Amino acid sequence: MLATMIYAPGDIRVEERPQPKILHPSDAVVRVVAACVCGSDLWPYRGARPTKEPHPIGHEMVGIVEEVGAEVRTVKAGDFVISPFSISDGSCVNCRNGWTQACEHGTGFGGTDGFGLPVDGAQGQFIRMPYADGTLIATPELPSEDRIPDLLTLADVMCTGHHAAISAEVGPGKTVVVVGDGAVGLSGVLAAARLGAERIVIMSRHEDRQKLAVEFGATDVVAERGEEGIAKIKELLGGLADCALECVGTKESMDQALHVLRPGGHLGYVGVPAGGPELPLRYLFETNIHVAGGIAPAHSYIPELLPEVLDGSLRPGRVFDLELPITEAAEAYRAMDERRAIKVLLRP
Repeated sequence: MLATMIYAPGDIRVEERPQPKILHPSDAVVRVVAACVCGSDLWPYRGARPTKEPHPIGHEMVGIVEEVGAEVRTVKAGDFVISPFSISDGSCVNCRNGWTQACEHGTGFGGTDGFGLPVDGAQGQFIRMPYADGTLIATPELPSEDRIPDLLTLADVMCTGHHAAISAEVGPGKTVVVVGDGAVGLSGVLAAARLGAERIVIMSRHEDRQKLAVEFGATDVVAERGEEGIAKIKELLGGLADCALECVGTKESMDQALHVLRPGGHLGYVGVPAGGPELPLRYLFETNIHVAGGIAPAHSYIPELLPEVLDGSLRPGRVFDLELPITEAAEAYRAMDERRAIKVLLRP
């Protein structure tokens, strides 16, 4: 089968890899229908995270189950499934509490599972899925082609944007500022609108992303940054915001998100930390700002969001503005790195 590998910063290759097979009774083999490149995949691509040796890459996919191991009970051959970006057994204490991303036996794509067996990356034609019962979520029936991009966002970005909004306690009547106009930030706008926010400000300098943010429910756009951005938000909202969603992961984005909040406001952060984001404890102490967030427990959120995706009332798949075959994965990375695309969907 063909699969995407990263060798070094800027070095993405699509290679022939061994065809996956059942290695443990809790496994499933899934034929990938659609995968994508995540903003966090760009950190090793840019060299911000080291690549010590070549390895499979990608952690977002939807597909059709080809085969299941003898212990698998919740999915079967022929099912269309969504795989959250974190692999979980579904049975440990953290999974039972809903924090599936912190599974005691879980793992990530491209690594090894709890049995020491290698795990494929999601940007390929097939994948051996460990802990199939605890990870995969089947749709009630095979979805129509136009729903596949929306379903693919549930593997990561829509659930991550939702996690930011939940962590920031977004709700009816709240004012919200979203820092970051990538796929996660745009999903955060959509999540905030879904949760009933009264005003949603997207901080964005890119016309195409601003347009989509407005379609997703943003009421205002602020292109300014730093003190100018804070002043603009005060002008728009008549003061600082109730809630902020930090969807980038840098020191600058965290600082911006903290300083657009009123005293006692809530910050939900989901940007993968890179570039030294910090929490200024003295400032938090003086303002009573609440900070929550981290890695989204996507598996716990999918059951809530899935029905709205299936009935068409929630359409997060519009974050995909470029579709390429898996053989052009290197171009997908270049397009996102150069900001020529918001998010690239890959077809095996």
